[in-house]
Amino acid sequence: MTAAAILNGDRTALARAITLVESTRPSDIAAAQELLATLLPNTGQSHRVGITGIPGVGKSTLINTLGLQLIESGHKVAVLAVDPTSSLSGGSILGDKSRMGELAVREEAFIRPSPSALTLGGVGRRTRESILLCEAAGFDIVLVETVGVGQSETMVAEMVDTFVVLLLPGAGDELQGIKRGIIELADVLAVNKADGDNLARSRAAERDYRAALRYLRPRSETWDPPVLSVSALTSDGLASLWEKIVLHKDTESETGTFEKRRSAQAKRWLWDMIDEGLRDSFRARPDMKAALEAAESAVTARSITPTQAARELLAKAGMTPPA
Repeated sequence: MTAAAILNGDRTALARAITLVESTRPSDIAAAQELLATLLPNTGQSHRVGITGIPGVGKSTLINTLGLQLIESGHKVAVLAVDPTSSLSGGSILGDKSRMGELAVREEAFIRPSPSALTLGGVGRRTRESILLCEAAGFDIVLVETVGVGQSETMVAEMVDTFVVLLLPGAGDELQGIKRGIIELADVLAVNKADGDNLARSRAAERDYRAALRYLRPRSETWDPPVLSVSALTSDGLASLWEKIVLHKDTESETGTFEKRRSAQAKRWLWDMIDEGLRDSFRARPDMKAALEAAESAVTARSITPTQAARELLAKAGMTPPA
């Protein structure tokens, strides 16, 4: 696997490169960072779109249909589909590729299912690096399908240009249970399954969500999130959905908000990596193992508060506890 192969659009090389960046072996981590450094000048040119929604809303079906339409329009589409990892077994189904069968066989598409590995935010631990690799391989549209588990998914908004929330018909019930934080982060909202007997309910849900948005603060001062009805099954409304997604990027680019968002995301990525590195380094220190076990026992026995235990551990490690 070489950087040249990835730049030439070799999908096998791209898949191997993503496997490399997902590895936790020290030697692989070093090799992955060297590869990313080489490819970095060839990244950043895609439209990064996050697609989220509760399980069963039809994310994979919509991506399959929309991806085929985008390919017909001359685009190259990469899909990073994150499957939930079991907190009990540690396993993941990784079935998204099978649900996008038509898209998966196209040369202009690349689909990579990855386990979330219990990472909060509904995305994999190395999704950001995978986005860069897909961009270097020439994919001008990168779709990130998130787990769909609720408010913990808000992290995906920190790594994409446009955040799309898919909703189900039946807004009367949905509005009671939907997580406000997700709606507030949405750049575009789409009520899926607007077909057959669901059509009238979809239109009603569209109106209800549009009304609800009036009471929420927009994520951007230059963009009011639109709400529309679509059907991944019949393709109705998908062209309009993509038009809104493109319009969002164009509007944000014209106002300078796009570059500000990308810059803020890069800073957030930096701090996430610092936090992750400090946490992993702290846990790996041999001299802290016994202290950690003792602190956990003390916290469980309620003989000390977690805050005080953490402060004492940090002090023992030679780090200044937070104020």
